[in-house]
Amino acid sequence: MQVAVVTFDGFNELDSFIASALINRCRKDGLEAFITTPTPVVTSMNGVEVTGQRPLEFVTEADVVLIGSGVKARDVVADDALISRLPLDPSRQLIGAQCFGALVLARLGLLDAMPACTDIKTRPFVEARNVTVLDAPFHAEGNIATAGGCLASQYLATWVITRTLGEDAARDVIDYVAPVGENEETTERALRAVHTGEAALG
Repeated sequence: MQVAVVTFDGFNELDSFIASALINRCRKDGLEAFITTPTPVVTSMNGVEVTGQRPLEFVTEADVVLIGSGVKARDVVADDALISRLPLDPSRQLIGAQCFGALVLARLGLLDAMPACTDIKTRPFVEARNVTVLDAPFHAEGNIATAGGCLASQYLATWVITRTLGEDAARDVIDYVAPVGENEETTERALRAVHTGEAALG
């Protein structure tokens, strides 16, 4: 199972790297994430240059697609050519979005019937597309999930691992990376966020 962590120029390191690093702890179980970029090299919001592991066209074959966030959200959604390179299909893919990723999903028409989570700065732009924004860190319906706040990227990763490999696998990963002495608390918080986000609104 392959995961495309879509990473645009101006990306937020926390979004792309936390999700990919957590998911890649499941490589031995057949789940692997790849930083997926529209150009060979992208530069983060803090000037970190990263070479993409897969081109953007990889999203068509990935089993899971996570749309990361960054500081060029409006540029991305205004770029018709770039958006056209994201032919996502929730009938066969798990699709997740972090912060401004929700704006990308809205632009693609994937949030027409569901609310979303996003960050404070992106919220008005998502709402301008007639999407209800929740005051919550994570929400999922079916094969689509959104997360709001940089550190909520751990919840997207937990959702992906739970949906593909099961809750025990997600517990193992979060327990391993949790701050020492806070393992149970961190693990339960992540799983609770996912379960609550999936149960919300019915």
